Amino acid sequence: MTPVTSPPAAPLRLLWTLPYLPWPITSGGKARQFHLIRELAERGHRITLLVQSKTELDDDTRRVLAPLLEALIVLPRRPLKHPLTLWHAATSSLPLLATVNGYAPALSARFAELLRSQRWDAVQIEHSYGFAPFQAELRATGQPFIVTEHNVESELGAATYGKWPAALRGLATYDQFRARRWERRALSQASAVVAVTDADAHALGQISGRPTHVVSNGVDTRGFARVTPDLSSATALFVGNYEYAPNVDAVEWALTEVWPRVWALNPALRFRICGHGLPDAWRQRFPDPRIDWMGYVHDLTEVQARSAAFVAPLRFGGGSKLKVLEAMAAGLPLISTPEGLSGLQAVDGVHARVALDAEAMAQAIMHTLTHPDEARAMGEAARALVRDGFDWSRAASQLEAVYASLASPQARAA
Repeated sequence: MTPVTSPPAAPLRLLWTLPYLPWPITSGGKARQFHLIRELAERGHRITLLVQSKTELDDDTRRVLAPLLEALIVLPRRPLKHPLTLWHAATSSLPLLATVNGYAPALSARFAELLRSQRWDAVQIEHSYGFAPFQAELRATGQPFIVTEHNVESELGAATYGKWPAALRGLATYDQFRARRWERRALSQASAVVAVTDADAHALGQISGRPTHVVSNGVDTRGFARVTPDLSSATALFVGNYEYAPNVDAVEWALTEVWPRVWALNPALRFRICGHGLPDAWRQRFPDPRIDWMGYVHDLTEVQARSAAFVAPLRFGGGSKLKVLEAMAAGLPLISTPEGLSGLQAVDGVHARVALDAEAMAQAIMHTLTHPDEARAMGEAARALVRDGFDWSRAASQLEAVYASLASPQARAA
């Protein structure tokens, strides 16, 4: 990881691209984008946001985003099952996720118009899988730019491809090869690469050979400070976006391997599952009445206040988990795999209970939900850790320092 320089002294003009609208907040990625944009806008930076979105820009989203931006430009993305999308997915040299977001002539043309008609202090491309529509124009103009990755995408294969039918395993292996090749190609062209954790920064630096920086995830610590968990509720909570394969794996592993062990120890305990894109099939597959299927909730703090703990049975994903940070900020006692705590500096037994397998996780859930005094102390220690080290203001300052590094002699030489 390269050291960062001092943040810019004057407001910057930023061109920022996204393959989704950052509002409403239905995923960790959207939460990160929205809060960083808000923080930077409050510091006076002038942001043009160029979005290719599968959902239309509605009045509520425009009302929330427009005051933060100098310009908001939203172009439609072809549906996943559109014939052109399916054709490119099967025949392109790009991996599946990049083809879904690539081959977008209107987006490329609008980006080229913006790049050539105005001067930008920094251009930020979010996700290597969203890079393809901008590649040619960035190369032609020599414009310095940043690529931000929330995970090391090429390392998510087990969660993504492990669910594919056996008949498609050959295609899955080929797509993993395409993903690794594209990741290296996209990242190696960037002036700088941004990761979420030190571990991801090291891995991405090895892949790209480019300067790498960490802009950590954060949390609205003031908003979650008002939450007082209900430690008598005997209910553990999980929140996720179920369009994201590692979250699907987490719930399915929890319900097939972990919670049957929990209920064998204490049949009175409950599991509450919230989040966007909750599959309808899960209700039929896991009909146990001790599971609360809540789906997307508009006020997460209300659900946190009715829960006694947060369980993060995550086995894949990389990055740092915003849902885990939010649980810690709310003072919820946390039971997690090591993957769920990546990048968070949480200490086992102090800020969380860390479990390496299903049996250990079941024991930790049972102990936490039946020992409220220990659980309360652990939750408050986690809240203090997040309050002191993971505020969005700190993350915005890290990002400003990355922008400043683009003007450095070292960056120009790279």
